[in-house]
Amino acid sequence: MVEKPERARVGDAPRDATEREWNVFVREETDGRMRYVGSVTAPDADVAYEQATKLFGWFAADVWLCPADAVRRYSTHDLDEDADPAPLDAGDEPRTVE
Repeated sequence: MVEKPERARVGDAPRDATEREWNVFVREETDGRMRYVGSVTAPDADVAYEQATKLFGWFAADVWLCPADAVRRYSTHDLDEDADPAPLDAGDEPRTVE
């Protein structure tokens, strides 16, 4: 049986960012899968797209942007001093390794 991980919710504010943070996802080929490649900081989606394309997606078939503040982040790593524990209530459900 596998232990349940203890996660904490990571803060919503980007680290040292002065503008909005955007998560960047790309699909390299039309039949490939989307994957997270990083983030950019920009005042709006158009500027974020321009930056993301230059940094991560010049080769990609698709570039998707998501405002980082719309994503809820949970981690077992110590990423945020002010992170609140986020226990997962799974009852008596056994955890197994697949």
